[in-house]
Amino acid sequence: MIVKHLDDVIKTEDDIQAETWNSRRLLLKKDGMGFSMHDTVIKPGTETLIWYRNHVEAVYCIEGQGEIEVIGGKTYPIVPGTLYALDGHEKHLLRTEIGMRMVCVFNPPITGNEVHDKDGVYPLVEE
Repeated sequence: MIVKHLDDVIKTEDDIQAETWNSRRLLLKKDGMGFSMHDTVIKPGTETLIWYRNHVEAVYCIEGQGEIEVIGGKTYPIVPGTLYALDGHEKHLLRTEIGMRMVCVFNPPITGNEVHDKDGVYPLVEE
């Protein structure tokens, strides 16, 4: 059994800071669950290009508001209670003026230190 509290992750190596987001990585590949789970803060006044070419992701908004724009497609509002799932590896822009807090689940699981490359992609890391 794995039991963690967000405070166990904050300010550790599993608390990853990027320019537009902060990902507190609660479950990682090393935990053996078959997915990874993150508590992610999207920083206010930001736009982030993201393309999970190597992963599928489900995201559940628990605080704030913003929008997701699928490149070449629709734009969807995000408010607390909104879930979106990137089951088709959709390239997208994530925007917020006031900030958001999201619970994110990835498959395959990430190892922990991944950050988006210039195309918004997390590399597929094999340990």
